[in-house]
Amino acid sequence: MQTYLLSQQFNARSSAENSTSCPANATICNGTSCVLPEDDFNETLSVVLSTVLTIMLALVMFSMGCNVELEKFWGHIKRPWGIFVGFLCQFGIMPLTAFLLSLIFSVLPIQAVVVLIMGCCPGGTASNIIAYWVDGDMDLSISMTTCSTLFAMGMMPLCLFIYTKMWTDSNAIVLPYKSIGLSLVALVIPVSFGMYVNHRWPSKAKIILKVGSIVGAVLIVIVAVVGGILYRGSWIISPKLWIIGTIFPAAGYTLGFFLARIAGLSWQRCRTVSLETGMQNTQLCSTIVQLSFTSEQLELMFTFPLIYSIFQILFALLFLAGYRVYRRHQVKTKMDVEKTEEKEDSKSTSSHAKINGGFVSNETTETITAVPIS
Repeated sequence: MQTYLLSQQFNARSSAENSTSCPANATICNGTSCVLPEDDFNETLSVVLSTVLTIMLALVMFSMGCNVELEKFWGHIKRPWGIFVGFLCQFGIMPLTAFLLSLIFSVLPIQAVVVLIMGCCPGGTASNIIAYWVDGDMDLSISMTTCSTLFAMGMMPLCLFIYTKMWTDSNAIVLPYKSIGLSLVALVIPVSFGMYVNHRWPSKAKIILKVGSIVGAVLIVIVAVVGGILYRGSWIISPKLWIIGTIFPAAGYTLGFFLARIAGLSWQRCRTVSLETGMQNTQLCSTIVQLSFTSEQLELMFTFPLIYSIFQILFALLFLAGYRVYRRHQVKTKMDVEKTEEKEDSKSTSSHAKINGGFVSNETTETITAVPIS
């Protein structure tokens, strides 16, 4: 009898294993592809890393604030042409680009929605770090990030209402205003402290800025890696979303740069607007997706924010590398021109002295007194 029961249990277990290869605790299952819930270790790791990354981000934004001058920052607020151009890029170009890419690649409606959510998100804080490394206008960068996060409370529901009507009911999308508000507070408070330090102790602010810029560069890499480490399981995702995730940030950088140039902004501000346009708040997009859709819908869309995040950082690093090469070439060319001019000046001075009987003009040298040779 006991042998019979054991045999029945074994047969039931074998049939269950043959029916599906996913574990019983899988939250999303599709054939051989399954998503597992976070285990205790992964959950602990997530909490620890989230805490560390939040503290690091606050310190980085504090250091970025140390490069902002209150007068210039207030000047952007009083004469907001740069902020207005950034607003058009953030809530004009990006949602429209997301809409067109979704139509061109004929993605599923639920996938089109996640692309549009990404396009409607405000700028991310990583843009401030990259803007520093490409010699951008930090006053404009931080004011644009702050304003886009503030405007997102009204512009995100408006843009999603306009662009998602043909695919889904916009009321089904839950906007986490609490997360947007926390992002705004986490941005404004450390930056404000940094601006105060720069106003009171400029020399110390420069040291803090150098340290913070290095920490910020490390932080960007950590965020990109952590996104992959914390995710367990495998998933099936359409190749179209990979293509869109590659094209979308590149289009944002490019269109933002050209619109800023057409608007008459300087090259420095064009670089800044470009970064603010292409770099989105991917964490906010992930939060909206998780709050708004079921497990079955998430299977088709939840990896897109991670894909976008990877490629926006990759293109930003390529942007930075290209700018650094260009800058080094310009400095080298300038030094060569200066050396050539110095040689030409010394030759002309020598020939002038010979022609004029040994007199040397006071205009060419301040250390030698013009004395005739007898």
